[in-house]
Amino acid sequence: MTPGLEWVVEAGGCDAARLASQSALESLFADMIAALDLHPVSPPVWQKFPGAGGITGMVLLSESHLAVHTYPEHGFLALNLYSCRPRPPWDFPAELARRFGASSVRVRSLERSLP
Repeated sequence: MTPGLEWVVEAGGCDAARLASQSALESLFADMIAALDLHPVSPPVWQKFPGAGGITGMVLLSESHLAVHTYPEHGFLALNLYSCRPRPPWDFPAELARRFGASSVRVRSLERSLP
């Protein structure tokens, strides 16, 4: 038995305006949830920070969670998805390049295991 897989994704060189767009992030979440057959247990929660600040969003899933933090001033997006059930691969680099203009994307996957 494995307690799941966690993806830690970092995207750089992103477009600042898109990183500050809650609707762009809502679309990302909706498409990931549909494509990966995830099951939200409540609506996403969003926090837009003042001025040129970014956005933090999170949705609780029956599988665990999906979270994002954006830093428009640095062109940076940090995404985390943890699922206790196997999921098909998702093309994080292509999707983040298309949606946010990311020029570099690092994806690390951590297989959780029982001690």
